[in-house]
Amino acid sequence: MIANPTEFLTADSGVIGLQDYALDGFFDETIGPNGEPRASSRRLIERIERMTYAELVSRQHAAERALLHLGITFQVYSDAQGTEKIFPFDIIPRVMDAAEWRHIERGLKQRICALNLFIHDIYHDQRILKENVVPPELILSARSYRAACAGLNPPHNIWCHIVGTDLVRDRDGTMYVLEDNLRCPSGVSYVIENRRIMKSTFPSLFQNVPIRSVSDYPGRLLDTLLHLAPAGIQNPQAVVLTPGVFNSAYFEHSFLAQQMGVELVEGRDLVVHDGHVHMRTTRGFERVDVIYRRVDDDFLDPDVFRPDSMLGVPGLMEVYKAGRVALANAPGTGVADDKVVYAYVPAMIKFYLGEDAILPNVPTYLCWREEDLAYVCDHIEKLVVKPANESGGYGMLVGPAASSSECQAFAEKVKQNPRNYIAQPTLALSRAPVIANGRLEGRHVDLRPYILYGKDIFVLPGGLTRVALRKGSLVVNSSQGGGSKDTWVLAESPSNGDATAC
Repeated sequence: MIANPTEFLTADSGVIGLQDYALDGFFDETIGPNGEPRASSRRLIERIERMTYAELVSRQHAAERALLHLGITFQVYSDAQGTEKIFPFDIIPRVMDAAEWRHIERGLKQRICALNLFIHDIYHDQRILKENVVPPELILSARSYRAACAGLNPPHNIWCHIVGTDLVRDRDGTMYVLEDNLRCPSGVSYVIENRRIMKSTFPSLFQNVPIRSVSDYPGRLLDTLLHLAPAGIQNPQAVVLTPGVFNSAYFEHSFLAQQMGVELVEGRDLVVHDGHVHMRTTRGFERVDVIYRRVDDDFLDPDVFRPDSMLGVPGLMEVYKAGRVALANAPGTGVADDKVVYAYVPAMIKFYLGEDAILPNVPTYLCWREEDLAYVCDHIEKLVVKPANESGGYGMLVGPAASSSECQAFAEKVKQNPRNYIAQPTLALSRAPVIANGRLEGRHVDLRPYILYGKDIFVLPGGLTRVALRKGSLVVNSSQGGGSKDTWVLAESPSNGDATAC
């Protein structure tokens, strides 16, 4: 409960307040354990204190109308009622202080350096496998390991150019890495549009709170892509390759292409001709030098991967291997997305960088190990069990929220394919206030910062705070009923710099 409320809520006054806001033993991103606003959130709370609930809801509705007008949507494949939904948004932002963000930023840069070295190593010398730091059978059996990528040398030996790393905070305040997304991480468009909506909804806050900008992300993304272009090209041309309008992240594909000022293309728009990739236009063929591909490896080139793919470009990999076109992210990068491989990232950091991990992993049980499998099956009702290669919250079991029969059935599934599953303790995810049921209530959140690896490594300040809008739910994915918040990183002076090199 919030201690010593000032002018917070009474049913008669209609003033929005927090004296009924329950912490319930969780770490709250906005309110400290003493019931007072955290220092980073004090100005935000002071502003909310001066509002009535009706005013706050009015601003929430204005934000939702803006989302609808802008067409900020995503697709839920399992939803039979329609192809697209408005991405839910809560207008009460999450605020992070500058010192904490510096720590997170350092940890993410360290992690992406090690992951990039790991990917390059397993497609070349495989030192980490030969020294059994990572068991070779885990990599060679990984669904996203691509034997066709052995010996590839992407421009500047950078494989993972765009990464979204999911972070969660436990009850004690420790920030953990939950997973790495290195194939086609989505969501950054919502970060930019959430900020735009907040500026129109709460303009006065941005005059009084020093918040780091996120609006330069498209420009930095374009710089990252152009850094990969084959040498000697005066004005390299980049494109965004989308699977098409029915993809769940199509809004983002079109948004980023528009913001960068490049063409959005589908596989049918591209053709390999005279040893280069060209784009079909009304003026004839135009050469393409860099492809930001939002198409999975399997569908990228039917000559190399899935022969039935209609989404990719025949012959693309041959041009790529010859260095006449660049791809971001590089094919084969998804091997580091595997949730079993994730468990070895701290060991990778030690192996390649000689450092301890700045950001710890969530403790993880690997079901391919007999002792871990036995423990998971005996304690499955207390664990979160995840398949190695699924995303979006699909295919997982949250033990405490499942019935006994569901747990038993899932345990049998794990026994049938133990390599495909990991298990983790059910963390007491941190919470943040949302507008619900006529007041502010706590809901569980995570954070997905976005990292660009080009000439330097850049971490977008804040990233996407995803929120489980259903009370008590730990699943924040939009496909499972989650929404998002704007994430504010407080600025500091003088600047400590935004970019670094490995």
